[in-house]
Formats: sequence, structure tokens, C-alpha cells
Amino acid sequence: MTAVGLDQDAQPPSVKKRRRAWSGATILLGLVLPVALAGGWELAIRSGLSTGRLIPPPSRVFGVLVELARSGELGADSLITLTRVAIGFAYGVAAGTLLGALTATSNLASKLLDPTLQALRSIPSIAWVPLFILWLGIFETSKITLIAVGVFFPVYLGVMGAIQSVDRKTIEVGRIFRLNRLAMVRRILLPAILPAYVLALRSGLGLGWMFVVAAEYMGASEGLGYLLVDGQQLGKPAQIVAAIFCFAILGKTADWLLMLVFAPFLTWQDTDRPKA
Repeated sequence: MTAVGLDQDAQPPSVKKRRRAWSGATILLGLVLPVALAGGWELAIRSGLSTGRLIPPPSRVFGVLVELARSGELGADSLITLTRVAIGFAYGVAAGTLLGALTATSNLASKLLDPTLQALRSIPSIAWVPLFILWLGIFETSKITLIAVGVFFPVYLGVMGAIQSVDRKTIEVGRIFRLNRLAMVRRILLPAILPAYVLALRSGLGLGWMFVVAAEYMGASEGLGYLLVDGQQLGKPAQIVAAIFCFAILGKTADWLLMLVFAPFLTWQDTDRPKA
């Protein structure tokens, strides 16, 4: 169990070098497919195989991004959307973690709460929109609440499943060593559930980015979702694709930062694959 707190600085230089090389290769390899698709579409339009009227070429999308960046609109809208996702993610994670832990450790809470939560999980995100507008108005509270709902369910399920799947033999080992409750949680339970918890956080974060689009359809006049609506209403496909591109970049960056934060706590995992 002491391997959980393994210091990365104690690793040999050769191991660190291999990890950095793997990380760089992973990034480059991940860019191959999108760059190839973008280049292929650009060539198809320039060679006359397509007009690019409905799906504009990357060069035109890049031009729109430059225009939006110069006007300051892109930075402002991206920051607003990022703030909404961050706040909604925080609330959703807090609620999902607490209720997931409660239903996993209490048979009464599981029987009382889980059936209702599982039923609510089946409701599409767009179905909440009119109700939240009616209850909370069209301003930030309703938008953040909708994002928090999207984040809540994967975190709730991940925490509940991770705790329930902890091997009883592992708990018995802690009891044999006479660990108190706090030490049992810190040295056994947390390391046991952390990989599944991180996966649940990543799933919740991904849904948070999906729900923010629905949230910004709720009378928003700012944000990347607003750029999508504006592009649709004014017939600007390049602006729509530019907004989608920004969603993809911000979402991937947020996911990468989340993994980066938790990476030091997962170095104890003995996997067959080099860690990025």
C-alpha cells in the first residue's frame, strides 16, 4: 500500500525519459487523424470535388477563427463557456461523490435514493430546459444547474460502483494491520476506488461540455453555444464549425488537465502500458 505515495522524483532518469518520449509520441499520433481529415477535405474542395458550401474547408474555418479572435468575441465567449462548465462541474462532482458514497455504504440510502436517481438519469438533457427556465429563469443559475445535472450522474454511478467493487479481502488486510477508520480510507479505500473515480470524472466532464450546449440555447447571448445558434440563424456554416472546433479543443484540454492533476496519485498502478 505504500506504493501509492511513490515519489516520481525517485524514478531513474531512463524511466523519466521514456515517459516524456511516450507522451510526445502520443500527442503527435493523436493529431494524425484530424490533420489528415482536414487536409483531405481542403484538397477535395480545392480540386473541385465539393463546393464546400455546407461544410466549409479548414482554411475558411481558420479565417473565421482569426476574425473572431481579433474582435475579442472568441476569447470572451470561450471564457464564459469555460466558466459555466467549471462551476457546473464542481457542483455536479460534489453532489455525485457524496450521494454515490452514501448509497454505496448505506443499504437504506441505496433502497431509498437509487431507484429515483436511476429514473431521473434516463431523462434527456433537453427535457430539463423548459423546467429549469420556469424555475430558475434564463440566466446563469439555470445554465449551471443543467450542466451540474449532466455531470452528476456519471460521477454518482462511478463512485457507487467503485466503492461496491472494493475487494473484501483488501478490507480484511487493513483490519489485520489494525488500521483505524481514517487510515483505512486513506491507505486502502481511496487507492482502490481512485482509478474508477478518475474515469467517472472524465465521463462527467465530457457530459458537462455536451450539456453546456443545451444550456446556452436557453436564451444565452454569450458563449460558444451562442456562436452555434448565431451561425445557424444567419446561415454561417464556417462559424458553426469554428465553434465546434473550439468545443473540441477546450474539452480535450480540460480532460488532459484533469488527467494531469490525478496522474501523481495513480503512479502505483502496475499496467502493461507506459503512462502519458
